Amino acid sequence: MNRRHCAAAAITLVCALGLLTVPVQAMAAPTPDSSPSPSASAPAVPSPAAPSSEKDLEKIREQIETLYRQAGAATDAYNLAEEQTKKQSGEIVKLAKAIVDGQARIAELKDRAGAQAREQYRNGGLPPGTQLVLSDDPQLFLDGVNKVRTSQQASKTVLAELTRTQEDLETYTQDASSNWHKLETNRVKQAEAKKKINAQIATAEKLESRLAKEERARLRQLEQDAANRAQSAWLATRPTPDVDVSGATTAAGKAAVAFATAQIGKPYVWGATGPGSYDCSGLTSQAWAAADRPIPRTSQEQWRLLPRIDIQDMRPGDLIIYHADASHVGMYVGDGAIVHSPRPGRHVTLAGAGSMKILGVVRPDR
Repeated sequence: MNRRHCAAAAITLVCALGLLTVPVQAMAAPTPDSSPSPSASAPAVPSPAAPSSEKDLEKIREQIETLYRQAGAATDAYNLAEEQTKKQSGEIVKLAKAIVDGQARIAELKDRAGAQAREQYRNGGLPPGTQLVLSDDPQLFLDGVNKVRTSQQASKTVLAELTRTQEDLETYTQDASSNWHKLETNRVKQAEAKKKINAQIATAEKLESRLAKEERARLRQLEQDAANRAQSAWLATRPTPDVDVSGATTAAGKAAVAFATAQIGKPYVWGATGPGSYDCSGLTSQAWAAADRPIPRTSQEQWRLLPRIDIQDMRPGDLIIYHADASHVGMYVGDGAIVHSPRPGRHVTLAGAGSMKILGVVRPDR
């Protein structure tokens, strides 16, 4: 890229910055898993003509759970991409400012170089060293030596800074173009991901809506029974399930728990971080932000980046990550319970810590 192209790219980039004021959500590639596409994963919706048997309802419950888990995994990746997009947008703004500043600095340096050239012209076109040799005055000679040195150093400094600034400008322009390309690529992925999430949620809602009122009530009871069985099995594996470790909880942990439990009753909305609604990691990230301990936005990043601890050592405020793809998270509140935002159609609530398949535990304030 030559300097003329560099300047043109800079001007184009600065003009495009107006687009960054429009709210943007983007989607990075979801964590690879074996989740089928929405069309492949969507089960056939049973006809409401005849009451469903217990076996049929259990199958529907499993289908709905699978759909919401797939939507949850895609939502987590969507949220991560949104954070990355915000960062990219901020970097583009900084780079654009650097480009504008660099262009102004180049113009200033060229003016200084031009002033030095004009000064030489006014001295008859002779280099300062030649003028010095022709001088008959010893004092003028000595004064001239310092002036020549100063002038030469100034010229070298201007030329070196001009070269460096031009190189920086080219680098800034290349970096900005790269970030802008990533931003545009993520916008396309975001649209595809949003369609996938909405399709999975819509299919799950359609499955449930086709059931009669009493069948939906039985379905909810089956969900609760499945959670209770999982919780009982988990508690049975704990060597000391009745140990109270609340005394070991830090002040930050207590503040995070207080915030999270205060949100009980608010609806799940995917991508939401409050104050009126939350998705699972939106709740946990905001709870720890309220405790002055910012943590990653998504459950997958919370699992990847936060310190891990043994499940037997967890205390209130710790985060329990669920499922093999780390697509769900809840906050441990003690006594074998978590507070979490379950899924669309549900609200922030308390649940058994072992009611879902646990991947591991992380501690934000370790």
